[in-house]
Amino acid sequence: MSVSLILVPLAVAAVSAAHGLRSGRDEQQQAVCQVQTRMRDASLLAAALRGTQAEVTETGEEIVARWKGTQARFTRGEDEIWAAHFTGDVDEARAVDIVRAIDAGYGLQVQRAVLERLRERAPAAGLRLESESVAADSSVKLVFAVEGKSS
Repeated sequence: MSVSLILVPLAVAAVSAAHGLRSGRDEQQQAVCQVQTRMRDASLLAAALRGTQAEVTETGEEIVARWKGTQARFTRGEDEIWAAHFTGDVDEARAVDIVRAIDAGYGLQVQRAVLERLRERAPAAGLRLESESVAADSSVKLVFAVEGKSS
């Protein structure tokens, strides 16, 4: 079976919903549907795919992820919107579930990257990391102290 998903950015998805974008079939009668996502960065997408235990291959044009019995090929159009074409042991519902899991992992990768930048840039901004805690929902709380400047 084959399923194609268009990974619509959240900002575009709100506008698209008002214009009636939904599931359908392509010219070969293969299932095509649109899924809301926040995915934009290719390296973070690849890391999120690895987080789902996928074997990931990256080329300049696409990212291919392989799981037992299923493969997904991610390509980005001229509009910078990702499309995922799933083949193997997959139906539309499973493909959407896989993309939702990838999107959740992508969110964690974005969070990791932002936290790394905050930690790196804090000293230059006169901040010292006092404490860091991670909640059950994976949210992170950082407490910074403002470094005093002597006159």
